[in-house]
Amino acid sequence: MSETPSVRQAEPRISTGIAGLDEVLSGGLTPSRLYLLEGTPGTGKTTLSLQFLLAGVARGETCLYVTLSETAVELKAAAETHGWSLDGVEVYELINESGLDPDGEQTILHPSEFELGETVKEVIARVDAASPARVVFDSLSELRLLAQNPLRYRRQILALKQFFAKRDCTVLMLDDRNTEQADLQLHSIAHGVVSLEQVPREFGTERRRLRIVKMRGIRFRGGYHDIVLDTGGIRVFPRLIAAEHGVAFDPTPRSTGTGELDRLLGGGLVPGTNTLLLGPSGVGKTTTCISCVLAALERGERATYYLFDEGLATLLARAENLGMSLRPAIASGLLAIEQIDPAELSPGEFSSMVRSAVEERGSTVVVIDSLNAYLHAMPGEEHLILQMHELLSYLNQRGTTTLLVLGQHGVIGEVRTDVDLSYLSDGVLLFRFFEVRGEVRVALSVVKSRVNSHERTIREVRLSSSGLQVGEALHDFEGVLTGLPTYRGRVAMLSGEAGGRGTAP
Repeated sequence: MSETPSVRQAEPRISTGIAGLDEVLSGGLTPSRLYLLEGTPGTGKTTLSLQFLLAGVARGETCLYVTLSETAVELKAAAETHGWSLDGVEVYELINESGLDPDGEQTILHPSEFELGETVKEVIARVDAASPARVVFDSLSELRLLAQNPLRYRRQILALKQFFAKRDCTVLMLDDRNTEQADLQLHSIAHGVVSLEQVPREFGTERRRLRIVKMRGIRFRGGYHDIVLDTGGIRVFPRLIAAEHGVAFDPTPRSTGTGELDRLLGGGLVPGTNTLLLGPSGVGKTTTCISCVLAALERGERATYYLFDEGLATLLARAENLGMSLRPAIASGLLAIEQIDPAELSPGEFSSMVRSAVEERGSTVVVIDSLNAYLHAMPGEEHLILQMHELLSYLNQRGTTTLLVLGQHGVIGEVRTDVDLSYLSDGVLLFRFFEVRGEVRVALSVVKSRVNSHERTIREVRLSSSGLQVGEALHDFEGVLTGLPTYRGRVAMLSGEAGGRGTAP
């Protein structure tokens, strides 16, 4: 009597050799099944296959690589570029020098049906002799050419599948996808289908991604997952799902280190929320972030700062000139500043970096400076918004205090942004330039807060050698946020000689 689904034991899994792919597959592959790995040349099929076999070697399994397309010398050279040794992996070349000899038993002039039959027989003989637990067959494109007939090709694949099923083999069959459309018949035969893609860009490195097209009996993570092919092999960055990462945390507001800014925010920054700092270039968004980070570091928290626009040396020098040196915190390990090149980094890899900072480093404060550069790293606005929504939801559910910098175009008067992300933010700090008596000054206001009853006033902000200063409310001005204010009274402006950072109320 068969077991009911509620009591049936979960089938064992075997690792693919790639931690990120195992996570996508919720543990790995079901053993003793035939899987299809498809993708155009250059997407990383051979590298992934070698990692799959080397994972088997590490478990003491017998592994076999059957190749019709690459020689054993080429495979070993490819492995060496990653620092791998193929000791323990048997590489069997179906097409070798003797096979191409005009005087040999089999030649390219023989009928295709004979060539196909002989090829399949050789595969069967080699598997019978080696009794491998893992097999890679590279590739089906050559087998398809030998068949020259879709029906004969399908029959041979079915025969191979039945043969491997009786031998307790886990098989990866590689396909180069010579046509734009997928081979649906092949998809129906395979137990699972993994598709690799390479997306060229007009500037910067090409993007590679992976998708599980089909996987019987496995609850896998759907959609596209960014991958990186580099020295050391393939790394897979599973698509972030925020709902899987919630934890309990204390939502008590934390001070920004400046009393007036805390009052403007209605008490400070609340863990589990994200705050958008919005304004034109040069208003002090980055400096405000640094001030908030330093306040968190003084409380013993850890922080990670992702720097997209500015050079690290420039940031450190500017902070020191304002009396807010970051070097001691970096030396102590409480602060990590990551210089990001958006042309070289995929969104999935960035999300993985953020996860590592929060879950492994224990960062409770994360700064992304700026979203403008992150936007240009994305293929389109729709993808940016979806990615940011999931990333911000993840950070919020981990109890992280997140600061986002978004630059606007324009200085005085009308300003605009590349994309509106204000509705994704829990709080919005709005910075604006305004002029008083021939001097350019900066105004700050909180235009949104989902968690605090914040001030509706507008305060002046000034940067000096003592750090960040936030002044009294500008009650005697009108039109400050437009950049074209009208003076209505005698408000005392902040002086360049004023005192340093305020304290929390």
